[in-house]
This record gives sequence, C-alpha cells and structure tokens, in this order.
Amino acid sequence: MPSLILDIAVSSDLYLAVYQGRANRILLRSRDGRKVSLPAARLQPYLTHAGIHGSFELEFSSDGKLLRLSRLTGG
Repeated sequence: MPSLILDIAVSSDLYLAVYQGRANRILLRSRDGRKVSLPAARLQPYLTHAGIHGSFELEFSSDGKLLRLSRLTGG
C-alpha cells in the first residue's frame, strides 16, 4: 500500500483554529515534496500542550483514501 512520510510541526495556537471551527483540514508537505490535505481530527490523538510535533507515516489506498496515520519512533 502506498505511504508518505510527514514531518509535522503544528503549534497549539495553529491547531486552536480547529477547536474554534475555523479549520477542519491541515495542509502538510511530505518528505518527497507532495502536498497532503489531512483531516485535522486524524491528528488529535497526537496533540499535546505544545502542539503536534514528530514524524508520521501516512498510508493510503491506491485511490487516495487515508487508511492509517502512525507516529514513527526515533525521528
């Protein structure tokens, strides 16, 4: 299944727009330069007081549907 690696750095202030109803998607760029529009709710499990920071693997189907998002260990 296709996958992308995302290095995510979203501040808690930026993610606040989701809670305020001003945003429901977050535009990210993968390590290989592709743009990804991700539903903000898929990032909520990784939200801390500092925001969302880390490297993640995004797996998707051949037709582009998000299957899984998981944090990578070690960077």
